[in-house]
Amino acid sequence: MYTRFLLALMLVYTGLAATAQDHGFEYGKTTYRELDMKRYEKDTTAEAVVLQEFGEAYMDNGNDYNLLLEYHVRIKILKKSGIRLANIEIPLRHNDSRKETVRKIRASAYNYENGSMKETRFDPKNIFKQDLNQYWDATKFAIPNVQQGTVIEYSYILESPFLFNFRDWEFQSDIPKIYSEYWASIPGNYKFNITLRGFLKLDMEEGEVVKDCFAPGGGRADCARYKWAMKDVPAFREEEYMTAKINFLSCINFELSEVQYFDGRKDKFTKEWKDVEEEMRHDDDFGGQLKSGRHVLDELTAAAVLIEKDPLARARQVYDHIKRRYSWNDTYGCVAEFGIRKAYEKKTGNIGDINLSLIAALRYAKVDVEPLILSTRNHGLPTDIHPVMSDFNYVVAKVNIEGKSYLLDATIPYLPFGMLPDRCLNGKGRVMAEKESYWYELKPSDKSKKIQVVDVTLLPDGTLKGTLQTTYTGYAALYKRMEMAEFTNQEEYLKDFGTDYPGVEVVKYEAVGKEEIEKPLIEKMELTFQVFDQSNAKGFLFSPFIAWKRRENPFKSVERLYPVDFGVAIERTLVFTMNFPESYELVDPPAKVGLALPNDGGRFLFDIQQNVNRLSLHNSMQLKKAVYSSEEYHYLKELYSRVVAIEQTDLVFRKKG
Repeated sequence: MYTRFLLALMLVYTGLAATAQDHGFEYGKTTYRELDMKRYEKDTTAEAVVLQEFGEAYMDNGNDYNLLLEYHVRIKILKKSGIRLANIEIPLRHNDSRKETVRKIRASAYNYENGSMKETRFDPKNIFKQDLNQYWDATKFAIPNVQQGTVIEYSYILESPFLFNFRDWEFQSDIPKIYSEYWASIPGNYKFNITLRGFLKLDMEEGEVVKDCFAPGGGRADCARYKWAMKDVPAFREEEYMTAKINFLSCINFELSEVQYFDGRKDKFTKEWKDVEEEMRHDDDFGGQLKSGRHVLDELTAAAVLIEKDPLARARQVYDHIKRRYSWNDTYGCVAEFGIRKAYEKKTGNIGDINLSLIAALRYAKVDVEPLILSTRNHGLPTDIHPVMSDFNYVVAKVNIEGKSYLLDATIPYLPFGMLPDRCLNGKGRVMAEKESYWYELKPSDKSKKIQVVDVTLLPDGTLKGTLQTTYTGYAALYKRMEMAEFTNQEEYLKDFGTDYPGVEVVKYEAVGKEEIEKPLIEKMELTFQVFDQSNAKGFLFSPFIAWKRRENPFKSVERLYPVDFGVAIERTLVFTMNFPESYELVDPPAKVGLALPNDGGRFLFDIQQNVNRLSLHNSMQLKKAVYSSEEYHYLKELYSRVVAIEQTDLVFRKKG
């Protein structure tokens, strides 16, 4: 998924300066063939398609030696929904003293008018600027006279004083591209780690040396000029059960590694883990917080913890105390926002405040514990070839007792000991150990398991009465407890249940184990609802999936380049029995289904039996893996297709005689 380019004038040197090159494509050369285009054959659902796209980034010898990006694109609007692409927004970074600017904006729309092509040019007076936040502004403009069938074209030059943030390039976007090309010219005294992310392959990858391309203030350096291109780039569409978009979007990323100045000085920006470890140990907001464990335990808890001889019991006591004390403020972070003493007083804080408090308290309790930093599922996978601290946005505790490790997060009251929330289940985390840090795989400690047992009787008047018992285990129990906590009382919760299942009346309800978070949660319901309302009905339709029915297959794409990531393994089982009046019979019951995924990846089983006037049904799905590769996608899609087909099929009953 990642390809790393080792760049910094490491190319084979030919000894020749690069010859003059044609840059990109000429402005204003839209063709009649492009105007006649009705759809993009490689993606007939596309609302628009990029016909050509070119960008070039380089450091200017003038204007304070700023970093420049020249951008040029031509897009065909295929559907009315694609007209939105004529509204252009260019984000611009800024700080207190410096800011990015954009200049030389050109924009045009091309349409048929009286059988000929007409160009409508954008008026530069209609440029608007917007202050987004303390770090970003935006330059906005709209291309006029755009409709379905229009070809739009625009170009600009973006100038940035932030030389360390070399311009990344996204080959993929939410619309397909016929051709996308990017050039980058990097002076030899700037070294970057450059990576190609995503699953798509480059169609062009070239490099050359340009002599004396960078000459600031009397210094002089050759440049490495790199050229990358992709053809027929599919649109990137976020799909069900995938982690952060940044993990899969095909793009070129730059990270500054080192700068060598012309006076001989050298600055290294890509550090080794040993450097990061030392910094974090002495960071007031990280390592400095871990020395205050006594200050986040009240006297009773501290006394009880210190007399407990079993280290696992001590760890559980500390964990329960911290969870009860804090309310998470929904802010992420590896380091403390307020500091653990202040957060303890306020009873709230960010991830760093709460979980560093946990680690500090565990250390005070003489439990073997280490901080583990990670990146959440919506934040992207961390770079593993060298430390990039901006990749990490979360910290948890790794407790080691008698050869077993437990990962703890104290930000959710309903998390059992040793279970991480699913937002943390994202590849690997980095354990910041005392001597040397190391990677640790973030595996779920349990599966998500849900078993429903339904036992009902259908009365002659069409009323169905019976019981529904649902047992939630592992992550399913966590999700259900969190869902219940959103309601102020049981009445509100059952009212919401009735909204999802209209016509179903809950006569009696009981939740067993709601507060015992280490145990399964069991919901018991007595239900009644009307299946038909005429005692002389000749027949009726009925679905046994009273409180659980998949309405559609979440996997719709023909192909999938990305893994299917559920986070945890999944089990779902329905055991259904129904007694019905002897005057009715089941007509053409669905056939038995047995479907298994390759390599013991899971299975789906469905069976229905009729014994006189008693119906028995068993429906179960097991997904034994948390992550399925793109090669396994078709099997998974087919399994879900069969599951949905069964759960959408109504049973047909008719009156005998």
